[in-house]
Amino acid sequence: MYGWIWRHLPGNAWVKALISLVLVLAVVFVLFQYVFPWAEPLLPFNDVTVNEGMAALR
Repeated sequence: MYGWIWRHLPGNAWVKALISLVLVLAVVFVLFQYVFPWAEPLLPFNDVTVNEGMAALR
């Protein structure tokens, strides 16, 4: 897959590397701005059971 992307990018190796960096930064931006905030309520990060487990040991 990465080879396919690399072959289809225009320019020499330096231009391809710069375009690849911009593409990676764009993907990270979209993930942090849209995907992660959308998925955060769906994930069980606030379902902590550590305190309940420690109380049972006392």
